[in-house]
Amino acid sequence: MARVYNFSAGPATLPETVLRQAQAEMLDWNGVGASIVELSHRGAEFMGVAAQAEADLRRLLSVPDDYAVLFMAGGATTQQALLALNFAAPGQTADYVVSGHWGKTAIRQVKPYVDVHVAADGEPGGFRHIPPREAWSLSEGAAYVHITANETIHGVEYRGTPQVDTAPLFADFSSSIASEPVDVSRYGLIYAGAQKNLGPVGISVVIVRRELLQRAGQPRADIFTYASHAARDSMLNTPPTWNWYLLGLTVKWMLDEGGVEEFARRNAAKSALVYGAIDASGGFYRNEVAPAARSRMNIPFFLPDDTLTARFVGESKAAGLLALKGHKSVGGLRASLYNALPLEGAQALVDFMRDFQQRNG
Repeated sequence: MARVYNFSAGPATLPETVLRQAQAEMLDWNGVGASIVELSHRGAEFMGVAAQAEADLRRLLSVPDDYAVLFMAGGATTQQALLALNFAAPGQTADYVVSGHWGKTAIRQVKPYVDVHVAADGEPGGFRHIPPREAWSLSEGAAYVHITANETIHGVEYRGTPQVDTAPLFADFSSSIASEPVDVSRYGLIYAGAQKNLGPVGISVVIVRRELLQRAGQPRADIFTYASHAARDSMLNTPPTWNWYLLGLTVKWMLDEGGVEEFARRNAAKSALVYGAIDASGGFYRNEVAPAARSRMNIPFFLPDDTLTARFVGESKAAGLLALKGHKSVGGLRASLYNALPLEGAQALVDFMRDFQQRNG
């Protein structure tokens, strides 16, 4: 069976070369006679895999030496809860800028531990824009300021890093990490679930300024302490080794393809194709996000009625275009254009959209 173009928001498409390498190495990794998933995480073989993945990720993202890179089990939502436990004192305020569903989710994870102050909220405007920096109301003495760099469901994205001087800036980069160059030094902490651009579900990356790891935070088990994970090279307990291995292969693939600068070019081209088709449809397709805030990674769009939407989902799947149904909270359609989706995939979607409109418009 031929592989389809996968527009899933996550778990998302992975590079075919990575999947083929993993397939080839499944039974015998590097001539040791066993799968990488069978080898001890404390053995020299896997320790080498882990070290190479970190070195490659540092190179890909230009991570400064004064930042620790952690590979954590679970997804971004787990990290959201750990932020407050590690970096906020009991009763301390944390500022949150809410630009969509995942910004609201981040708040729910920390409410038991911190006094959440919503510094700005895009919900009154339907999450169609990023709250402008000049409208933020930041707290004095906040533990950190949290943003969601790209909202997977609502399709809004920060275009540039907001200037924050009151507290360290923390950011959820789950759905846009490695999609373009980012100045890591502008952030106190970046975290990302891997299952969009970096690899498979089940592992997350945390990039944190080392001096922040000295904060006492709140009472917690050692397994929830970032400093302890950093001290043990992310092997405080048995990590998800298969996921870490696949992440390493994916990062190496991105480097081989030209790095974040090349993916920024590709992602701009892919998103321009799809937004161009939407805007040229005369209203048959609608994207409701303010143009300046449109995400390059996740494009929600809508048809005139639910009957057409259901027909579009069914016919597009039959045409080899997978997972275009929108999130249940907003409906409609959604195309996710992560790094591993080729330009040909975006072009195939646009060709289908035009054909569908001709037949149903």
